[in-house]
Parts: sequence; C-alpha cells; structure tokens
Amino acid sequence: MIIRRLREQDAQAVSELIITTIRISNVGDYPAELMEELVKTQTPDHVLQRASWTHFYVAEEAGSIIGCGAIGPYWGKEDESSLFSIFVHPDHQGKGIGRAIMETLEQDEFALRAKRIEIPASVTGLPFYQKMGYSFKNGISEIDDEKLYRLEKFRS
Repeated sequence: MIIRRLREQDAQAVSELIITTIRISNVGDYPAELMEELVKTQTPDHVLQRASWTHFYVAEEAGSIIGCGAIGPYWGKEDESSLFSIFVHPDHQGKGIGRAIMETLEQDEFALRAKRIEIPASVTGLPFYQKMGYSFKNGISEIDDEKLYRLEKFRS
C-alpha cells in the first residue's frame, strides 16, 4: 500500500469509496435516509473542490484506492488545522490503513504548523479517533446539529 496525494483523475474512485463506506459502515449508526442525503453530496466535483484548499491523500493498493483523508486550515487560521473526508473501504478496515492515513495527515505541513487539530467525527469513527489521541473539544461529548462529535488534539 502507498499513500500519496490525490490526483484529479482519482476523484471518481474517491467519490465511490466514500459513498460505499457511508452506505456500509456509517448506516449502522445513522438513519439510512440521512446517509442517502449525505451520499448525494459526495460527488467527484465535491472531492476536487475539497482538494482545492486541503492536502488530500489517498491510500492505494494494487491500483485501487482503498482509503482517503484530507487536512486543511481551520477557518483560515495559521496555527489550527482540521481533518476531513477520512474513509477506509469496508473490505480494508481494521488493517491499519486508517492509522497510516492519520499518521500521514499528522505529518503534513498543515499539521506541523498547527497547535491544535480538529476533526468533525461521526458516531462510527469516534472510537478510532479517540485511539488516535483525539478528545472531545471543550469537553463536550454530545453530538452537534450536524450529527457529529467535535474532537481535537493539541500538539506540543
């Protein structure tokens, strides 16, 4: 497996990866109708738009994209960053790919300059991000209006 920056021609495969993961992994923690609304937004154009202002990475194995993740500035701040679009195909979960993507993101220049990194975490992803050292932002452990947890990690 290699982790590399997203190329424009990867957008369709990344879109399909995200949609598949939402439909299989996330649907157990959220209403199916809500997940189908989310799926509608995960187009190749959306992937490319996000990649236009973040550093977007893909995990590739045997020519197939099996995971992805992005890091960018937190509301334009120089000393804070945020993680986005972290997904691993359901057939490849539990094999260290998510951890490898997170480690790559945390070594990116957006992470290295940040004192704090935030991630909007799904119910599904919460235990994984906690294992990676993220904790509830401001100690708030309730889901917000977007049905996400806000997690953060401070860097020394």
